[in-house]
Amino acid sequence: QVQLVESGGGLVQAGGSLSLSCAASGRTFSNYALGWFRQTPGKEREFVAAISKNSNTYYANSMKGRFTISRDNAKNTLYLQMNSLKPEDTAVYYCAARLSGVAPRPNEYDYWGQGTQVTVSS
Repeated sequence: QVQLVESGGGLVQAGGSLSLSCAASGRTFSNYALGWFRQTPGKEREFVAAISKNSNTYYANSMKGRFTISRDNAKNTLYLQMNSLKPEDTAVYYCAARLSGVAPRPNEYDYWGQGTQVTVSS
């Protein structure tokens, strides 16, 4: 069992930056592949980025070059640095974990945080 808690969301102007964190507790953090997803009302949860146990990173096309996913296994924490934010990045952002390798689909993840709201104003 892994418990995940996101933080760092908030309100930012377009072009600004935010850094999200996801603190994990429970089983060995380093054994898990981790991902960030986001969701807006009425839409399906969307893949943002993922990082493997070996810190290989993967991004959705629209996030490449703007978002950076990273992990600190010593601190049991996952991060998402978001730069050049756009109003369309407004969503609830979730972190997720799975014991197998990285995956782009939400239903492939076993554990989820409660989400943190990111709002980008124009």
